[in-house]
Amino acid sequence: MVRTPTDHSGDLVAAGIDAREVIDLADRTLAEDLDGGIDVTTVATVPPEQLSVLDFVSRANGVVAGLPVAAVVLERAGDVEVTLAATDGDTVEPGRLVLSAVGPTHSLLTAERSALNLLGHLSGVATATAAWARALAGTTAE
Repeated sequence: MVRTPTDHSGDLVAAGIDAREVIDLADRTLAEDLDGGIDVTTVATVPPEQLSVLDFVSRANGVVAGLPVAAVVLERAGDVEVTLAATDGDTVEPGRLVLSAVGPTHSLLTAERSALNLLGHLSGVATATAAWARALAGTTAE
């Protein structure tokens, strides 16, 4: 199912996250990555009309978190449609598709590093938190 930016904003709000702050974060990370310019390698080597599919696939066992955030980053880069193949909080194994995006190759290449960095960081925190919760389960720790 393709989810529109409005759907992602709803996901963020449902999770108690200010959608405007995520949009601002996405814009800042994209601007920082481009350092005020353009992705010169992409512009020099990829035809502007080329379309591509971008898949984010887990590399290890863990808990996925930040999918709507990654989707917003990808969508802010251009005319990109994102499909979430997992839900925040899902336990994933290596090779599991968690997000797929379709759009102009320029937009996908511009945003993939920022989206993947945020998704990786948030999923790493969720994975570590889940490990601690499992370790403390059944104890008197509060």
